[in-house]
Amino acid sequence: MSSFKMFPGVFYALLAGFLAAVASSSAKLSLGADYLKGVLLCGGLLFTCNAVMWTFLAKALRYSSSSTQTTVTTTASNLVSSAFLGQLIFGEAQITLWWVGISLTFSGLLVLQRVSPQDRQPSAVAKRDE
Repeated sequence: MSSFKMFPGVFYALLAGFLAAVASSSAKLSLGADYLKGVLLCGGLLFTCNAVMWTFLAKALRYSSSSTQTTVTTTASNLVSSAFLGQLIFGEAQITLWWVGISLTFSGLLVLQRVSPQDRQPSAVAKRDE
């Protein structure tokens, strides 16, 4: 598959991850001081972001060469977007240990992505034959 055809999948996966972060920030904002106004406004934003996020995730899965690639990209986008939105909106500071943990999570996801289904299939066949 050409890289041009894979790009829309990556783009949609990045948008899905970002929208998931916006949705979770909206949920956190809805618990603010002005409860009713926060629930209505942020609840609407939460619902809208989730609906659009699922749409983009479905498109990313359609355009990507593998669901693992989409999962890794969406997760990475979500975690990094959550960090930046948390700092921007709530003044949260991520400590170095948080970034180390995220790096380890990304590394594990990338290792899972590198193992293709064809690499795993012969071992399953070999176990069945034994």
